[in-house]
Amino acid sequence: MRLDVQIITPDKKKLYDNELPPIINVCEERMKGLKHLIECHCVLPQFRRDPTPKYHSFVVFTLFDDSDTVIPKHARCNNCGVIHNVIDVCRSEILPGQEVGAVMTKKDCALMLPSGVSQVLESYDCEVPDWEHALYILQNEKWGDFIIVNREETEAGDLTGKILRFNAPGNYRLEPFLQKRTV
Repeated sequence: MRLDVQIITPDKKKLYDNELPPIINVCEERMKGLKHLIECHCVLPQFRRDPTPKYHSFVVFTLFDDSDTVIPKHARCNNCGVIHNVIDVCRSEILPGQEVGAVMTKKDCALMLPSGVSQVLESYDCEVPDWEHALYILQNEKWGDFIIVNREETEAGDLTGKILRFNAPGNYRLEPFLQKRTV
């Protein structure tokens, strides 16, 4: 999400009479994003017979404004399809009915991402929050940030996988990683 505004003060109005004023992105430097879990009221099939079934949780990518307040958004549960209004970190309200147009999809994000980034995310079957995170990194120029596109646990208990790192405009790469969990 990018919010561009024009700021024209009365004393500078005369400067812009013959040309367009500059576009200033007031959120770019301060906007933050975070992946977190939202709990739905659905239960995964393998837990339906448990005496105390656990509700399904799914990952969402949320943006914060300059006062560190969550910018509300809609997200779809990846198990049952119910729409949630994300109102805070790990908090949402279930919305009645299907509001398809109000939810970002992979296809929506792909239209705004470079084709190479879209191909990587598609080939690793990344979820919508990863696509939104990639879009956030590019739009807010968070160079050096990365997205984990593949993660597996080895027999020794270590984590291994690949990350998609964004280094600069048009400069991104896949990097393998290994995180030792044993000492």
